[in-house]
Amino acid sequence: MKIVLAPDSFKESLPAAEVAAALAEGLALALPDARLVCVPVADGGEGTLDALLAATGGHAYPVTVQGPLVGTVTARLGVLGDDEVAVIESAQAAGLALVPQTLRDPMRTTSFGIGELVLAALDRGLRRFVVCLGGTATVDGGAGMLQALGAVFLDAQGRPLAAPLRGADLDQVAGVRLDRFDPRVVASDFQIACDVDNPLTGPLGAAAVFGPQKGATPTQIPRLDAGLDKLHRALAVSTGRQVAELPGAGAAGGLGAAALACLPGGLRPGIDLVMDAVGLAGHLVDADLVVTGEGRVDSQTLHGKAPAGVARLARSLGVPVIAVGGSLPADRNLLLDETFDAFESVVTNPCDLAEALANARPQLVAAGVRVGRWLTLLDTRP
Repeated sequence: MKIVLAPDSFKESLPAAEVAAALAEGLALALPDARLVCVPVADGGEGTLDALLAATGGHAYPVTVQGPLVGTVTARLGVLGDDEVAVIESAQAAGLALVPQTLRDPMRTTSFGIGELVLAALDRGLRRFVVCLGGTATVDGGAGMLQALGAVFLDAQGRPLAAPLRGADLDQVAGVRLDRFDPRVVASDFQIACDVDNPLTGPLGAAAVFGPQKGATPTQIPRLDAGLDKLHRALAVSTGRQVAELPGAGAAGGLGAAALACLPGGLRPGIDLVMDAVGLAGHLVDADLVVTGEGRVDSQTLHGKAPAGVARLARSLGVPVIAVGGSLPADRNLLLDETFDAFESVVTNPCDLAEALANARPQLVAAGVRVGRWLTLLDTRP
């Protein structure tokens, strides 16, 4: 029996490669004769950089940039194995994991450091980019990133707004000047790896859907949503591009909209980009089962997340799919009918989030054992 393990990372707990290894360890205990192939994946969020570098033999450089809050962080700038394509993982400069739980507040965070990573790649002579959008602590609509690249945002009196812009500053934006925008950006090509298909604003937009995960309170969400709308209107006047309703515009706190408006290129589902890079289809051709998963498997999983992409590819090749998650949806029939063939929960006993994150590895090993025992039972049916 050949089993392909193609999970995403478990956010703030384990990277995808360690998730796959833990599941494989458990499966091997229950199925010692099985052929286990680990192909960790990502969808544009954290871990996409590592997945692409591993698949292409690439490398990374440390770059000091503005962090999501006050102060700098050391981010990694990736370069694919051909030495021609830069990989920018937004979470490296503005990731949620860079902000302590008690300080999470998208009114106070910025994407400025992401723009600084782009500048570092341009300074190295790179003109082709993969920009991975997911996992940020921001809902600034990408305004900070654009400022780092030379955009000047103006208030209602035409005065420049100070950098870096944060979520709380968006309601002051009345215009934008792009005459100082770095000309090297316009001469480059950007593939934007996106892990969701949400629009910029509204009930399915960046603030409403993802703001709470980043610390936004119910009273902050309408203000952030209104600020994103103001930002988009200003960008639309300057660029002539109406992008707010495009799929993926709401990714990474609206960073998708900024990329669509100002970066030459286009959005692509991050999981498709990664699956191509790691050659997942080739691994699945003779597989008997695929095990995928992420920290939380729910309705959002269907909107561009890695497990749904893996399941879509596996089903097209006639391979059954099991999804493993630290958290599973209450209504699992929707996902079973449309995407997965079965689920397995990593957490089997009541516990708080901190405990679940801390014990992820042994729990994943145990989940692998349980999946293996299911398969043993199926093999021994009369």
